[in-house]
Amino acid sequence: MNERQKLGMMEAMLFANGEPVEAARLAEAMRIEADQARELLQTLQSEYDARESGMVLLHFDGDRWQLSTRPYYGEVVKRILDTRHNAPLSPAALEVLAVIAYNQPVSRSFIEQVRGVDSSSTVAKLLERGLIEEAGRLDLPGKPVAFRVTDTFLRVFGLGSLADLPPLHEDDPQAAPPDNEPQQMEMENLV
Repeated sequence: MNERQKLGMMEAMLFANGEPVEAARLAEAMRIEADQARELLQTLQSEYDARESGMVLLHFDGDRWQLSTRPYYGEVVKRILDTRHNAPLSPAALEVLAVIAYNQPVSRSFIEQVRGVDSSSTVAKLLERGLIEEAGRLDLPGKPVAFRVTDTFLRVFGLGSLADLPPLHEDDPQAAPPDNEPQQMEMENLV
């Protein structure tokens, strides 16, 4: 099997899977070494980028890879799929996502403490959309459910990992609000 066939095989598996998949799992399916699979993935990623393809190969933490539509073409893809039923995220949903992404895993009470309002319906909607998920229970009184963002969140916002999130504060320590200002201000500035 030549290199082109291996790249085609890799591409076919990524397309068929639809979700992020570990390089080791792809290597196992192809009966090749994991390092060779990573090289093929990087080659495929470079080819998509070089020709400005409508597809992009995303690399997530944990050496997971996913074939996705390039964000630049998102609007036209939405039109063909007729996704009008998917309303855009509300400012409240964006605030909750920011609180979770920057502090995960967090409980609902933590989210509400930061935002200053009840967030149960917003959390439920984000769970429904698959942007957040339960991450077990926190070791706190009452063992509250903890939430974290999902790979879907990363994909929707064009992130490879949470490390790609913009910093909360500039490097200038004077840019950070004093400790006595409510954290809600930070979240409002993010959105």
